[in-house]
Amino acid sequence: MEPHVTDRPEKSRYEVLAGQDGAETAGFAEYFLSEGEIAFIHTETEPRFAGQGLGGLLARGALDDARARGLAVLPYCPFIRGWIGKHPEYADLVPEARRAQFGL
Repeated sequence: MEPHVTDRPEKSRYEVLAGQDGAETAGFAEYFLSEGEIAFIHTETEPRFAGQGLGGLLARGALDDARARGLAVLPYCPFIRGWIGKHPEYADLVPEARRAQFGL
């Protein structure tokens, strides 16, 4: 099964699932959800899955879901912030008045 991203609202995080059965948590992006906003606060990938592009898949999946849900993104997490910086087509998710705060 191909790696995929899923929201786990009960854990307040997105997870990227991989492995032979596609059910192993390879990484996660923790968030805090408030009215109309999602603040990404921490991202991790399991060391044994490093170098496979799963962090980028996780960021893209989480941000695409935020866009689909109409949520403004506050990228406090350095990984998510850096990923948005490398993919400027996602910068519009960060409120314009807050972009300078995040270096975007």
